[in-house]
Amino acid sequence: MKHAISLVVVGVAWATSLACAQDSLRGPDGGTSTHVSGVVVLSIPGKPFSARTTTEWTQTLADGGTITKRLDASMARDSQGRVYRENHSFVPSASGQKSPLTSIHITDPLAHAQMYCYPRAFQCIVTNYTPQTFFQTQPPGPFDNGNRFLARESLGPKTMEGIYVTGIRETTTVNAGVLGNDQPLVSTREFWYSDELQTNLAVTRNDPREGKQVIQLSDISQAEPDPHTFEVPIGYSVRDDRSPKNQGAYVTRRPR
Repeated sequence: MKHAISLVVVGVAWATSLACAQDSLRGPDGGTSTHVSGVVVLSIPGKPFSARTTTEWTQTLADGGTITKRLDASMARDSQGRVYRENHSFVPSASGQKSPLTSIHITDPLAHAQMYCYPRAFQCIVTNYTPQTFFQTQPPGPFDNGNRFLARESLGPKTMEGIYVTGIRETTTVNAGVLGNDQPLVSTREFWYSDELQTNLAVTRNDPREGKQVIQLSDISQAEPDPHTFEVPIGYSVRDDRSPKNQGAYVTRRPR
């Protein structure tokens, strides 16, 4: 995608477990939509990389059959801590279809702003954002007034894409009756974390309510990303909602 002019905006991150560093991807399912969490990339300067991310979601039906959906996307972070993320819709895994791009999220910690760009409308919206550059880890044990219990275990080290990672498995048990469940509800999450990139390179989640979700990064490069990646796409209008003065203002970015 060609771009026109650079827009300085900020990184997406929020307080969550170190192991469950994630953000939202949307997957349509008939007339409804469901959020599936992907890998969060914090706005950390001095740790550039780019990668492809694949999310595969398998749901088990009442008759024992399964539905498997898939999406592929791109992400990048530069040395300034700017982050580029794509959001795509799911497609049937074996269909050979390309995952439709629904939005682009570009962030920059220097301007304390974030931008969402929507291909269907050729429009970008800029808002304020306060960056967070670390994760807060929930301690193992009971939580939610004793209704839930978190257990955490180490899976040891290994390498992925030539990068050293360490694995963690979290098991969450929801007591019977909390969600209307007649038996304890057990879900697991597995994370492979790179301290070098301060990002998870793989996440696997098993939840009896949602099925199995596997998110993996591939084609990882630690070279500086192309700076055009973090620019406003050519032909897109930009609405700046960061202040009452600019609210609702549109500017169309054109080729130089």
